[in-house]
This record gives sequence, C-alpha cells and structure tokens, in this order.
Amino acid sequence: MKMKWKLTLRYVLSIAIVATLVVILNIVVVFALMFNDSISAQNEFGGNYVAEYYVREFKQYIQIDENKDLQIQNKGKEYLDKNKLWIQILDENSKEVYSYNKPKDIKEKHTPIELINGYKYASGFGGGSQILVGDKTLDDNNYTYLIGFPMRALQKFIFITETDVMKNLIKYAIITIIVMDFIVAIIFGYIFSKGLTKPVKKIISGVDDLSSGNYDVYYKENGIYAKVFGKLNNLSDRLKNNEMERKKVEQMREDWIANISHDIKTPLSSIKGYAEVLEEDYDFSSEEIKNYASIINKKADYIKELVDDLNLTMKLKNNKSSINKEEANIVNIVKDCVIDIFNDPKYSERDIEFKESKPSIMVNIDKTLIRRVINNLIYNALVHNSEKTSISVSVFQKEKVHILISDNGEGISEAELKYIFERYYRGTNTGEAHKGSGLGMAIAKEIVSAHYGEINISSEIGKGTVIEIIL
Repeated sequence: MKMKWKLTLRYVLSIAIVATLVVILNIVVVFALMFNDSISAQNEFGGNYVAEYYVREFKQYIQIDENKDLQIQNKGKEYLDKNKLWIQILDENSKEVYSYNKPKDIKEKHTPIELINGYKYASGFGGGSQILVGDKTLDDNNYTYLIGFPMRALQKFIFITETDVMKNLIKYAIITIIVMDFIVAIIFGYIFSKGLTKPVKKIISGVDDLSSGNYDVYYKENGIYAKVFGKLNNLSDRLKNNEMERKKVEQMREDWIANISHDIKTPLSSIKGYAEVLEEDYDFSSEEIKNYASIINKKADYIKELVDDLNLTMKLKNNKSSINKEEANIVNIVKDCVIDIFNDPKYSERDIEFKESKPSIMVNIDKTLIRRVINNLIYNALVHNSEKTSISVSVFQKEKVHILISDNGEGISEAELKYIFERYYRGTNTGEAHKGSGLGMAIAKEIVSAHYGEINISSEIGKGTVIEIIL
C-alpha cells in the first residue's frame, strides 16, 4: 500500500510539474505577443503601480487654492522629486497654466499634433522625456496634465495592424502555443515516464528470467521499487533452492527405483532358478522339493512386502488409506512390540530397555498401523547398529502421548538426516543386513501424520539417535 501511494504521488507530481511548466510558457508567450513591457513607479506607501496607473491617479494631488490658482499638493511634489519626474498642466487651449520641474526646452503651448506625437511616439517631445497624459476638471474647467518620465525609465511600443492581419496573428499565435505546449508535454512526459518505467521494465525482465528458469539474477534494492526488487531476489533464491531440492529428490527417486528394481530382480532370479530346477525331469526327494518351495515362498513374500510398502506409502501420501481407529492402551502395544522382537532368536540377546510412566495410557489409534511404526523404528535401531548398541523404548504422557526410541549407536549424519523421511531415500549405512524397500521411515511419518501426530528425529555421529512420536 505504501509503495502504491508513492507511485501515485510521483505520477501526480510529474503531471503537476509538466502543467506548471506549460502554464509558465503560455504566460511568457502571451506577454511576448502583447508587447506589454510595464514600467513600475513607487507610490507614497512604498508599493508598486505601473506608470499609466500612477499618472491617472495623480489627479488627486491637483487642486485650486484660495486665489483660484492651480497648484500641486506637497505629497505630489515629493513624489515627483523623488522619481525625477516633471508635470505641465494645460488649459482647454493647450496652453500652460502650471508646471513643476519642467525642462527648459518644453514649450508653454502645444498644438494637438505635438501632443499626439509626444504621447504616441518614443521620442520627439523634448526634454529627453517620455510623457503620459491625464486630465482633471476643476470649477467646470477641463485641464490636461502631462507627466514626463526619463527616457531610460519608460519605453513605448506602437503596434498598428489591420483586422485581418490581427486575426491571422492571433490564430498563428494560438497554433504556436498549442504546438509548443504539446512538444514540451511530450519531452517532459518522456523524461518522467522513462524514470518511472525503466525499473518497471527491469521488473518485467526479472519475471521473464524467473519464468524461463534463470534464477541466477540479482537486482539492487534501491529506489521506489526497492521492496519489489527485494521480493524478486527472495523469489529467485527460493526458486533456486527449490530447483536444487527437486533435483536432489529426483536423483533420490532414480536411486530408489534402481534399488527397488535390484531388490525385486534378485529374489525373482532365485524364484525363476528354483522353478526351472523343479521343471527338469529329475527325481527330487520330498525334502528337496520342500526346501526349494520354502525358498520360493520367502522370495515371493519379500517381493510382496516391497509392493505392499510402495502401495501403502502412496495411499497414505494421497490420504486414500483407511484408518481404523479405536481406543487402545498404547503402553501395551509398545510393550508387545518389544516382546515380539525379544522372541525373535536373531535379536533375543540384544540390549533393549522398556520404560513406562504408568501401565495404562488410552489413545484413539489404528493399532495395526501404529504397531508397524514401532516395529519399524526399533528394527531400524537394531539392524543399523552393532550388537553392542543399547536401545531404550519409553512411553509417557504429558498433554499428549510421547513415545521415545533412542540408542547409543553410530548415529546419522546431518546430510542424511534431512532426507530421512523421504519416500525415495535409503541411508548410506544400509547394508546386506537390512534389504528393505527404503520406504520404512516414509511410511512411519505418513502413519503418524494420518493420526494428526508428529514424529521428530535427532542424531549425532558416534553418539546415537533419538526418535520421538507425539500422538
């Protein structure tokens, strides 16, 4: 919103500046065409009046005294002296009846043509003066007074033309003003719009770069669009990181598919090999047939497990797997998982400790899926660590139910920890002892998420791993 107001203010100021310049130009052109060069004279109050206005108003200082003689008030004389002006008052016959400061070469009587020429033209009246004329009536007598200005202080311009010529002059003047205004508006509009649109073009170019997949761009965050450039830079960094993550996930998926293909191909080769042996015309003993069938069955179960894991993780990811929840004692479920592992001869001698805060903690869960999560996590701790590793499984309740599975084994590197819950990830320390699908941790996370819970993992190389489930 703040940037929007800045843009609006800048455009408004641009328009205002252009309009102001155009108005000023119009005023200059109009005054130039009118040839009106006004000369100011100072009045007794210190203000400025043009000369013609002052001459017209000077009549207030002209009066008749008790002897019926014309005279000028002292204020009028002071002003004439101060501005080096002179005055001559004429009667109806153009004969002088009063003067003050009049130059010696000014006649006492003037003909009408002399008065006209003296008023009209720039020079020729005498005294090195320019004259302006006023009149006043006193006692039914009309008087004309001439006030002389120094040549340097007052200039006259005579403009005589025919009506048609004047019309054409006005027409061309208007056309000239319009054309000049238009040109000025284009020039200043271009200057201002260039300053405003240049960063906009840069922004559009940046968006085009991002849309085309070029994320190695950076813009200086300055000017009115600083925040926009900042967001473009942030977006570029985010897209770049997303692209790197996408490539990593893509690579993991390809590796996972390769692993799955390898894991399926190996048991299939065994199944095919033993099936071909059984097909041969050979007299097998019942013990051999039973042994071969057992191997084929185990390999088939292994393939089925891989396919089921893949199918389950896809369903959980797309929220298509049905969750059959019921009230169950989570303490018994976790304890049973630990007991089942102890009953496996392969892990009967391993150090696994079970802890509980109380014997019964009821929670609404899918028992089968949660049991799968617990088994998977405990088996991971067993197969990825040495036989000397101690494993602790504990269940307690605060506001929610917490299940902790921790070990003091090899630990997981920070680089691997970032992808531990990815569907296509299989850790680097997964060896022959654990030929899983690589979906175990992903399935665990999806199952916990389907119960609106959380699963967190922390680990340090050489110190072990802690996994926390919160339901």
